[in-house]
Amino acid sequence: MYELDEEALAEEVRRRGARRVVIQLPEGLKRFGPRLASVVEGAGAVALVLVDPCYGACGVAFQEAVELDADLIVHYGHSRMLSEHPIPTIYFDARMDVDLERPVREALKLLGGCRRVGVATTLQHVHKLNDVRRLLVDGGMDVVVGVSERTEYPGQVIGCDYGAVKSVEKEVDGFLFVGGRFHGLGAQLSTLKPVGVADPYEGRAYTLREDADRMLRRRYANIAEAREAESFGVIVGVLPGQRRTRVAMEAKRMLEKAGRKATLLAARYITPEALSGFRTVEAFVNTACPRISLDDAHRFERPILTFRELMVMLGRLRWEDICSGGWFGN
Repeated sequence: MYELDEEALAEEVRRRGARRVVIQLPEGLKRFGPRLASVVEGAGAVALVLVDPCYGACGVAFQEAVELDADLIVHYGHSRMLSEHPIPTIYFDARMDVDLERPVREALKLLGGCRRVGVATTLQHVHKLNDVRRLLVDGGMDVVVGVSERTEYPGQVIGCDYGAVKSVEKEVDGFLFVGGRFHGLGAQLSTLKPVGVADPYEGRAYTLREDADRMLRRRYANIAEAREAESFGVIVGVLPGQRRTRVAMEAKRMLEKAGRKATLLAARYITPEALSGFRTVEAFVNTACPRISLDDAHRFERPILTFRELMVMLGRLRWEDICSGGWFGN
């Protein structure tokens, strides 16, 4: 199902004369770790497959590569996002070869009232966008594909960036998103327009408006609970693409100006277990990946807000401003 580009991998290892290679894989591709390690070793280098979680291109394993004395990182499943690479890094898209026709045709029925439709997808399916476009045009729709400065391909979204949706929101009546629930929900949270999800994993189409509405209610409740807190932990992400120190310092300044106590907390992986020991902290502000606050809030004992939700809590931003698609970015 996945294109692993094994020949290209072997050629790159040989061409670069790599002697020790770190292989970084997201959870869905880790089963291919031993296979890819064999390819690297067959090309003449030592292969080290990382076990730690990999959630996106924001977490390229530079520090791990240094500690393991590696001279090359092979990163699968995400496209380049970071501008600087202290260790040479090769990205492989891991594109999927799946039949999208059935879920796309079903999704068209969900967008029956839309004349102009924006199309977005994840990296694994960007090579299928022309096929999707033809299906929509055959269905009598005009197709618009947006772009984002943070992603490599037109129409591509990542978990924390839906610029490809926002960039054309005013030009379309609705959106067709090709992918699964996680990114589909992000797409729906990014716009008030209807979104039909063509899910190649489930082989069907659906909408996520009700899921988005439930999340909005939970987020408002989190903000209301955090308003009662006096002590806050402001989380600074340690992963390369999540290190928003300036934003964290601004959050701390705003909280202290409002008469609250704020402590900066640095974390590579933000989990309920990692935060559970800070018993005197009544609420958290997460300046790293916003999806941790949005999707995993139910796993945390105390409120965990995004930076923009903090601004709502402090009266610096209206709730309506983020409900209209302002969930992502700081």
